[in-house]
Amino acid sequence: MADKMTQKEADIRAKIKDRQRIVVKIGSSSLHHMQTGELNLTKMERLVRELCELKNQGRDVILVSSGAIAVGRKSVNLVPADNDIPLKQACAAVGQARLMMIYERLFAEYNHLTAQILMTLHTITEETSRKNAQNTFSKLLELGVIPVVNENDTVATHEVEDTFGDNDFLASIVTALTGADLLILLSDIDGMYTDDPHVAKDAKLIHIIEKLDDRYTDMAKSTTGTSLGTGGMNAKLHAAKVATASGADMVIANGKDVSVIHKIMEGRNYGTLFLADPDPDFGVADFIDRRIRASR
Repeated sequence: MADKMTQKEADIRAKIKDRQRIVVKIGSSSLHHMQTGELNLTKMERLVRELCELKNQGRDVILVSSGAIAVGRKSVNLVPADNDIPLKQACAAVGQARLMMIYERLFAEYNHLTAQILMTLHTITEETSRKNAQNTFSKLLELGVIPVVNENDTVATHEVEDTFGDNDFLASIVTALTGADLLILLSDIDGMYTDDPHVAKDAKLIHIIEKLDDRYTDMAKSTTGTSLGTGGMNAKLHAAKVATASGADMVIANGKDVSVIHKIMEGRNYGTLFLADPDPDFGVADFIDRRIRASR
């Protein structure tokens, strides 16, 4: 159930109804049955229905979906060790094909076309590749196609120089690259809290963040709640910096029930809303270059 809002919060939330280019990211932990590791097909069908309804309203829609490695390792019945990069890449190759086949069939049930886009950091940092990616996204959206995006784990080496690190960050990069005005991160938590709600009983959900500053960075926790996911709250705040600087609002919401998407779009009080804070000097490639240099 959504919490009550002040009039100011209601006015801010109401503006989400006007957003026209929406990026939605869903993670592995939200796509799978945690007990078995199998895909939750019912949830995937509901997710696709939500996205198709946004498309039917005349909005542009982009889906950033994790899950390739998890699907692949279940398919080959192997769990790669963290240092077994070739096996992870093989699982990604198997899993991405199966995952995309399912998405394609589900979207087709609602008479919508999809396209697969696989990216690495090189796609963004190399100018020609970045422009090609922008042109591809632009033309697909112009044609009414719903792009389904993932990191190209079959060629990335899982080192910071070659990977986004998590699909929260990838989704924010896609948001900036495509000029989207709203990013929705579906997570396994209701939003950003004042402290880790798993251990702090007095932790409170933050409904709206008008300007992302060091106060919120200090609140973030780097831990992740599941074995299938890769990004904690720190990763989500990193994504928020990119999305808001590029001129987009961002919402972190619980993906347990994917109908939260249309509730957010109706202006209801779900998740944590980060307001756009456009930076005229922001550049995606420069941001990534700084991140890579800082990690060395």
